[in-house]
Amino acid sequence: MDATPHLTALALATLAGSSIPLGAWMATWSINILPDWRATELRHGIIAFGAGALLAAVALVLLPEGAARLSPFASVGWFVLGGLGFAVIDGALARRGSNSAQFLAMMMDYLPEALALGALVTGNLSAAVLVAALIALQNLPESFNAMREMRESGRAASLWLFVLMVPLGPLAAYLGLSIPPSYEPVVGAIMVVASGGIVYLMFQDIAPQIPLEKTILPPLGAVLGFGLGFAGHLMI
Repeated sequence: MDATPHLTALALATLAGSSIPLGAWMATWSINILPDWRATELRHGIIAFGAGALLAAVALVLLPEGAARLSPFASVGWFVLGGLGFAVIDGALARRGSNSAQFLAMMMDYLPEALALGALVTGNLSAAVLVAALIALQNLPESFNAMREMRESGRAASLWLFVLMVPLGPLAAYLGLSIPPSYEPVVGAIMVVASGGIVYLMFQDIAPQIPLEKTILPPLGAVLGFGLGFAGHLMI
């Protein structure tokens, strides 16, 4: 068995995941060089940018790749089930006083996209490289937002938690590369379920954190985040 595709998938997924602890580390900084209102705008803008990147991941990677492996009926069913499932999970976390929507959304984006990356390595290496770059750029604002959300809610958030998330991407990529063709519908279902969950979390927990009066930065951040994903999609 040629080990080169597996090593390539592992390397690309590791590089993509390395931006998770980087973004979380950046979130631990205190922005003292800006006035409070500018720092608030910047934080809301980064949240919006991450939301736009998540939307791009759903619309341009997860749903198309997932639906290509499923029937239309199954695609819609798994998408709705994903939204319902994560509504239950989010509700349970809220009752426990946990505020981890950004972290959940980040992992639901990172892992299925890494799975797709692994599946692309043997068929379209250039596409796999671009997907890895897109994942890395998405993970940066998403991990930043996840760390800020945890810290601002009073929850103890260790940088090591984000470091430990990195190896899950290479594992997902390895599975995406190694899974037999007969299990392709399972890969598709995972991607579509994650899409439904991300859309739920965006409108339930993430989007309400974005608006600010008398500023255009947050909504433009969402446009730029989606634009990043759209640019990567066009390059593929």
